[in-house]
Amino acid sequence: MLLVVLEHDRGTLGEPAREALTFGRTLAAKMGVEMHALAIGAGAPATEQVAAASGDHGAARLYTVDHDLLSDFGPEAWGQSLVQVINTLQPGAVLACGSERGNEVMAQAAARLDWPFVANCTDIIPPAGGGGQWSMTRIQWGGSLLEDATLTTGTALLTCGLHTVASAPVEPAPVAPPETQAVAVELDAALARTVVKDRVVLEAGVTLPTAPVVVGGGRGVGSAEGFAPLEELAELLGGRVGCSRAVTNNGWRPHSDQVGQTGTRIAPEIYIASGISGAIQHWVGAMGSKHILAINIDPEANMVVKANWAVIGDLHQVIPAISAEIRRRRDRP
Repeated sequence: MLLVVLEHDRGTLGEPAREALTFGRTLAAKMGVEMHALAIGAGAPATEQVAAASGDHGAARLYTVDHDLLSDFGPEAWGQSLVQVINTLQPGAVLACGSERGNEVMAQAAARLDWPFVANCTDIIPPAGGGGQWSMTRIQWGGSLLEDATLTTGTALLTCGLHTVASAPVEPAPVAPPETQAVAVELDAALARTVVKDRVVLEAGVTLPTAPVVVGGGRGVGSAEGFAPLEELAELLGGRVGCSRAVTNNGWRPHSDQVGQTGTRIAPEIYIASGISGAIQHWVGAMGSKHILAINIDPEANMVVKANWAVIGDLHQVIPAISAEIRRRRDRP
């Protein structure tokens, strides 16, 4: 059995959980086993939404862990819960998405079990016959390096790289949600020291990591004021504005807008990269984009070479022209 740990926010599955299930479906087929899912929490994991989404993405069974200490996310409590589930179910492998939470929970479990853990895989080949050496390719240095590695272990603890795959339900969809089974755990009260106790909404609406459209600006924008046309285009498209590290270094935009190895990783339907050369550190954060449109005066720029489409021209002319055309088409009867 392959066990996929579901990342959720009080019973609501996010994109990382769906990515892990999509990746896990392929891995389970390679292993020749069923894919099962695990939701850890207090009451919330048993919601119909979690069960339905698990089934839609190919999980044959959903296990739930319900405990008073699991009222919200806590890496220690989740890690210890996962350890006890592993000891109970004895899966052949455990997979989570390589998000901050996914990697943290798997690292907590690995440390408690004293087992190896391989993070951020882009491809995994299980051992033939169910025992022996695993082979995998994984992301290193924030995505600027791909490493081929091997793992010799009993139960493999793994995460797939965030945005390595696009989440996709099985087709045709299951007729009914998977069977749900509770797994009992015992948790020490001390583990509650790292459970989330309060939440403050810093930003409402579409955020940079979840935006369907990102309009990015680099050094070529020229100034903080030069981002006004990019803001206008992003608003017209229901997206967000991102930027390169050079922009934040110059103080034109806050670090929270930075896309890259030391910033935010994005995976929009389209990334409009304007005035961005496409250094490897920026590419690491943008490579999950489904499509890329580059606007640059340099036809040899790395971002132009890697883009699906490119406009060779001055972004200060091209961006306003795009916005004007969008408005014209929307106003057309």
